[in-house]
Amino acid sequence: MAKSKMVVGEISKPRFEFRSFGQHFEKAAKLMARLSVPVPKKVWERRSKEIYIVSKTNDINNTKIRDGKMDIKTFVQTKDGLEQWNPLMKAEFPISRKVLEKDVFPAFMVEMPALKKDKYSLKSFLNMIDKHPDLQRVRVEKHRFGYMVNDTICEVAEVLINGAKVCTINSESTEIKDIKKTLVDLGLDKTENINYLQAIKRVIGWSHKKLAN
Repeated sequence: MAKSKMVVGEISKPRFEFRSFGQHFEKAAKLMARLSVPVPKKVWERRSKEIYIVSKTNDINNTKIRDGKMDIKTFVQTKDGLEQWNPLMKAEFPISRKVLEKDVFPAFMVEMPALKKDKYSLKSFLNMIDKHPDLQRVRVEKHRFGYMVNDTICEVAEVLINGAKVCTINSESTEIKDIKKTLVDLGLDKTENINYLQAIKRVIGWSHKKLAN
């Protein structure tokens, strides 16, 4: 059976992903730019401001808020060192108490605070997060540059995590072998795979581990 072709910006079947974080990836970034086929102009360069909600008791559900919308992805599996994540839920603010009780706080895997209102604005929700001993909101600003190498969707990005500047690089596809080839071509095959949750916890001091470089 022929493999499905990856298309930047379009939804495909669940992808596998390699990502890493460090202070620099100059050599790999230059190779990525040279090896990339042309990509749509909309992904050449993108900027965003997001809020991640991290939990001391959870590393399998990735929660972020952007443009007034909450997006939670859940970890599925690791295969050949690559991670697979699937959408768990999407919601807009104001958000209902039912969704918070049924989906959001269970995803954090923490004790649920008392929910007295039927709906919560983004400000009210973040106030609850700030008061919770096991949760923390983290401001993340991304400056992303998109590429496509070996039919894998790639990017290099400068990221501010609560103002701390780090770099990230990634390759994702439905086909593991294509990612593996890309990592070899970019000299990243010996580099640690670090997802956003892990990187944020390392930067804010919730993990003793270092970044990749």
